[in-house]
Amino acid sequence: MDLNTIEAVVPTADPARWRPGDAWLAGGTVLFSYGSDTLRRLLDLGRAGWEPVTVSDDGIDLAATCTIATLYRLPDSPGLAGRWPALELVRPCCDSFVASFKIWNMSTVGGNICTSLPAGPMTSLCAGLDGVAAILSPDGTRRALPVAQLVTGDGSNVLEPGELLRSIRLPAHALAARTAFRRLSLSNLGRSGVLLIGRLDAGGGFVLTVTASTKRPVQLRFGAAAAPGPRDLAEALDAAIEPALYHDDIHGLPAWRRDMTYRLAEEIRAELLSERSA
Repeated sequence: MDLNTIEAVVPTADPARWRPGDAWLAGGTVLFSYGSDTLRRLLDLGRAGWEPVTVSDDGIDLAATCTIATLYRLPDSPGLAGRWPALELVRPCCDSFVASFKIWNMSTVGGNICTSLPAGPMTSLCAGLDGVAAILSPDGTRRALPVAQLVTGDGSNVLEPGELLRSIRLPAHALAARTAFRRLSLSNLGRSGVLLIGRLDAGGGFVLTVTASTKRPVQLRFGAAAAPGPRDLAEALDAAIEPALYHDDIHGLPAWRRDMTYRLAEEIRAELLSERSA
């Protein structure tokens, strides 16, 4: 846990202060676990003062520094559960950390996304709900990018040196949707090997987000007039996920991840579309 190359810890949330050898520090649960011999300064977001959760008629904004413990309590907020049923995904995704309360009290939503592991449950949650990331750049510009496009591979993302993930907007249309959650791992307390989130929007559109089994999030979208049957869904998965995209590590072989992806995808399709028919 010792970062013995660090020369300074700078309290700032200003990307203009970033320079080579810096790293953004939020909860630090990954940074302090793995470390790096190239780091010289930590830019500490702990005093940024960002409101963890902001609720409006348009949706919910999660600050990148929002802790997992704070997010876990969100569904208990008065009036939110009945208003936005998709919040039922929050706790299963938080539980997918399979971590102690000590980690939950430090680990952040933004940090988990920026770490960009295939099994990152905050990537799963925010991508599954059409989350849009607000990214601050050292040159003072700001850009928005869907979380589903932010993570590009195992430990890789689109962030440029010095860029800072400021927040994630979860839009009202996704929060109002009916959802389904499926997760598998090779052991009861193991890292996610497959994590799928399904969504049936108010207009009848069906969205399936595949994470953990693939190196990056994969989304399938079907319009209300093109609700997929079992074969349609399998063919769409065939087209969207090439064999090399399935993740391969100690937490699951690609063949197993692929088979379970198809199995859980069909479970979600049957659950959500049968409810629509009813």
